[in-house]
Amino acid sequence: MNQRYYSLDVFRGATVALMILVNNPGSWSNIYSPLEHATWHGCTPTDLVFPFFLFAVGNAMAFVMPRFEQAGAGVFWKKVIKRTLLIFLIGLFLNWSPFVRWDGDNLVAKTWENIRIFGVLQRIALCYFFASVIVFYGKTRGAFVISGILLLLYWFICNWLGKPGDPYSLQGYFGTAIDKNILGVSHMYKGEGVPFDPEGISSTMAAIVQVVFGFMVGQYIQQKGKSFEMLSNLLIAGAVFVFAGFCWDMVFPINKKIWTSSYVLYTSGLAMITLGILIYLIEFREIKGSWSRFFDVFGKNPLFIFVLSGFLPRLLGLFRFTDHIDESGKKVYTSAFSWFYNHVCKNIATDLRVGSLVYALVMIAFYWLIVYLLDKKKIYIKV
Repeated sequence: MNQRYYSLDVFRGATVALMILVNNPGSWSNIYSPLEHATWHGCTPTDLVFPFFLFAVGNAMAFVMPRFEQAGAGVFWKKVIKRTLLIFLIGLFLNWSPFVRWDGDNLVAKTWENIRIFGVLQRIALCYFFASVIVFYGKTRGAFVISGILLLLYWFICNWLGKPGDPYSLQGYFGTAIDKNILGVSHMYKGEGVPFDPEGISSTMAAIVQVVFGFMVGQYIQQKGKSFEMLSNLLIAGAVFVFAGFCWDMVFPINKKIWTSSYVLYTSGLAMITLGILIYLIEFREIKGSWSRFFDVFGKNPLFIFVLSGFLPRLLGLFRFTDHIDESGKKVYTSAFSWFYNHVCKNIATDLRVGSLVYALVMIAFYWLIVYLLDKKKIYIKV
């Protein structure tokens, strides 16, 4: 990426760092509220991470789409389909990994019958694919119109097919029935206590728009260059999107788990404002250094380090050792990361949330060191 748009690197890297932070607490039972997702309706800082990443995917797309247009449809379809399949399959691999689990004292295979099909990377893959097609054939004006249609259509379908009087609830959301019929209950997420997939088929319709908006902002920044006109328009657009999201929230609640249209507008607006602030600080005021460099290296290997942060704890969990003997004389096992949390971080303070946060921060430092060393060696793992 051109150095003139270094702020986009920092934006992407900061998003990846926050992804690692919220996905790797020491204990899921002891988390500060800003680092938790909203229970249902509403939006916490944690709920901004995923849409910001999709927005960053769109930013990056704005720099490669002109090359696709010059190369022609054949090259476009080959590249986009290949990248979509790779990201989707990597996500499936992550869900299935490490392919075995402990059952008592025995390692048993994790069978396909109970593997979740969708997830974060799978949603990124699908959103990237459909947003690319929309932008390639619809161009900027057409992509904007199609995005508006998708957001309105999703709102209409939620009301039309959802539970009468309660279409936006966990029990009333229409998309769950579609996921059950197509994916099957055994392949769905069950973290809500019932089969419900927050990265399911239906809500992907609105999430696609997040990437398109990111593309349009990336394209606009390129066209206008480093100017106060570009910056002021970007900040104004962000404020308008946030306001529109709040207005739509009155009838179509802001909700990450079903990825409502109001959530798309609200989070896209915040992404524009955040990016605008970074552009002002980095490009205009040239306030950069260690802090920007810290996030920058995350942004150079975003997919790799995100996958590693999900895969490594699961892999290390297979290499367990005896932690202590309980009162009944039974061995209690632990693994390297678990031992570190339970014997170091957990004992830092009586408030267990402190230890959980310290563990997450240490994980960020650990993964940062990996991407820093990769950057020093000019190794960039791309899909």
